[in-house]
Amino acid sequence: MTPKILLTEPIAEAGMALLRAAGEVHVAHVTDPAALAAGPLTCADALVVRSSPVTAGMLEAGRRLRIVGRHGAGLDGIDLAAADRLGIRVVGTPGANAESVAEFVILAALALARQAPAAAASLTRGALPAGRSLPSAVVAAGLTGTMLAGRTLGLVGLGAIGRGVAARARGLGMSVIGYDVATTTPPPGVRLVALDELLREADVVSLHVPQTPQTTGLVDAAALARMRQDALLVNTARAGVVDSGAVLAALDAGRLRGYAVDVFAPEPPRPDDPLLHHPRVFATPHMAAMTRDALDAMAVAVARSVIAHLQAPEGNEP
Repeated sequence: MTPKILLTEPIAEAGMALLRAAGEVHVAHVTDPAALAAGPLTCADALVVRSSPVTAGMLEAGRRLRIVGRHGAGLDGIDLAAADRLGIRVVGTPGANAESVAEFVILAALALARQAPAAAASLTRGALPAGRSLPSAVVAAGLTGTMLAGRTLGLVGLGAIGRGVAARARGLGMSVIGYDVATTTPPPGVRLVALDELLREADVVSLHVPQTPQTTGLVDAAALARMRQDALLVNTARAGVVDSGAVLAALDAGRLRGYAVDVFAPEPPRPDDPLLHHPRVFATPHMAAMTRDALDAMAVAVARSVIAHLQAPEGNEP
């Protein structure tokens, strides 16, 4: 029987072509769990999602479901306990987007350090002081930035993305320290430290951990109070790792110089979300992995994993 493969949303053509060659592919163009459980999932052998949730109700509705493929690295949006109970395999694409996200972290840190978003907005609005050269107007407007060279980067999490950021930061002349509960051998040029030491020493703190019960609210008011007063914080991990209210309070009190955030809860964020409107927040729409290169890599990786599972004999899945 030809397997039926359901995608909530399209993925890059490189992955779609592989899936079409292996089974009957249907794209629902729907991410609502109730709508999926009520119809498309009931006859699917495989489900491929991007960043939308996979609930226990969805998994229970998929009576033929054998595998869920996540087009991305994190699996925190999938009810893994329910999948395990129902004997449904769950796979992701760890590492496929690491280089793309690592590049974006450096972009975000540079944007904050150089006040690039605020400067560009001032230029566009014609808000720079008149009667001066542009360089002089930048200084007069308080838009002078700082270099990253000679500063210290603190990486919370040293997986594929964290290691990629470390390599790029060292190329910029930064010192790199890292904290990871699962790492005993650091990447080249990275000094392992305790989390408290990292928060005290780092000029830029970048987060690269999944959202788990242990990491939810990891960067809270107490953690922010331990950071350097002129520090920058970059979050391309998960929204729940950071207490956004505490970050806004720290920014307003001058205890944090800038915050770059690419992840929100819910997604998309509400238009009135204060993070979108704070002058020292660089907010982007979950785009760190959104390069053609990474999208192709994730699509191919998830397609190959799903196909390998569907084509394996029952009881002998990879």
